[in-house]
Amino acid sequence: MPANESITASDTGNGPMLEPARGSEGELCLHFSGPWDLAHLPSEPDAEARLATWLASHPEVANGRQATVEGALSALDSAGALVIARIVDGLEHDGRQVNLDALPAGQRKLIDLLKGRLAPRERPKPRRTGWLAMIGRATVGKLIETNAFLAFVGELSMQGGRLLLMPWRVRWREVVAEIEAAGLRALGIVGLLSFLIGMVMAYQAGATLSDYGANILIVNLVAILTLREMGPLLTAIIVAGRTGSSYTAQLGTMRITEEIDALRAIGISPFEMLILPKVIALMIVLPLLTVFANILGLLGGAVVAAYRFEVSFAVYFDRLPEVVNLTTLLLGLVKTPVFAIVIALIGCMQGMRVAGSALAVGRATTVSVVQATFLVIVIDALFSVLFNLMGY
Repeated sequence: MPANESITASDTGNGPMLEPARGSEGELCLHFSGPWDLAHLPSEPDAEARLATWLASHPEVANGRQATVEGALSALDSAGALVIARIVDGLEHDGRQVNLDALPAGQRKLIDLLKGRLAPRERPKPRRTGWLAMIGRATVGKLIETNAFLAFVGELSMQGGRLLLMPWRVRWREVVAEIEAAGLRALGIVGLLSFLIGMVMAYQAGATLSDYGANILIVNLVAILTLREMGPLLTAIIVAGRTGSSYTAQLGTMRITEEIDALRAIGISPFEMLILPKVIALMIVLPLLTVFANILGLLGGAVVAAYRFEVSFAVYFDRLPEVVNLTTLLLGLVKTPVFAIVIALIGCMQGMRVAGSALAVGRATTVSVVQATFLVIVIDALFSVLFNLMGY
């Protein structure tokens, strides 16, 4: 429909006319002409409905926030003014600012008077989603996430297995760069937090054990908890929050800027170039970071034991081989490659699923950290149950 096509409110050729148009600044302009009185209006005026139809076909005007009413009305009575007042009220209800200054003062006063007498339009109340629908929607969403993750694991198994059989095709330069970013630069925060957690465990254990004169057992508690649980788990959670989120942000930004589509266009597999090096690097880095965290955690416990509970460094480190052995260390380290795969895959999967704007990148980063942390804790619990069933 052309922008200046008129809307006739009656079937006669000389009836009231409404001509909507797009103004010079993009606002909606309504030009009323002809006789707007009871004698010329139809029995059921439909100018308001026709205007809504016209706006639906002109979204560039429908989305505006300004409207101007002008006219050369040859006649206007309360019936015609009521129709115009309902049109103006509908536009204001949609959030527009309607300007009536172009109308004669008498006509504007009559329209304002009738508009003030109209019943207020109530916005439709949003339907509240029932608890059953919310549970169903959340369940379907989690099933979709699980399916996407399993598909990503399958792609890693297929493409990664094929590339590992041809190691010369692996982009080792990218792997080394990822090892530096995810491992070397994370030593500070991992070491500091592990040291502090070791101190906290020693304080909490010593506060109880000292009441029974069993200060020496601080070594048992700190060593076993650090090597089997706290070292691997704390390191994995730190890496999930630090490195997994960076994977999501990097790949999500590349999706937004269409860099990944450009790689596909020139025949380079994004999985081979971007994802597989991250997975390999994290599988190498996470066990090494865990060993480093174990050492700092034991050292933090030794400091507290020596200066607070009178267990000297010599006694502390002499007792360590009696309390733990290589099996204890390996039971903690065997979990770390699984943690690494989960963290890397979730971070990359959420990044590759980003679509829309920068807001989607932030949302995907949050989801990535939450999911990776949750799965790391779940997997750690499953390993604990498995080791217990195996007698370790």
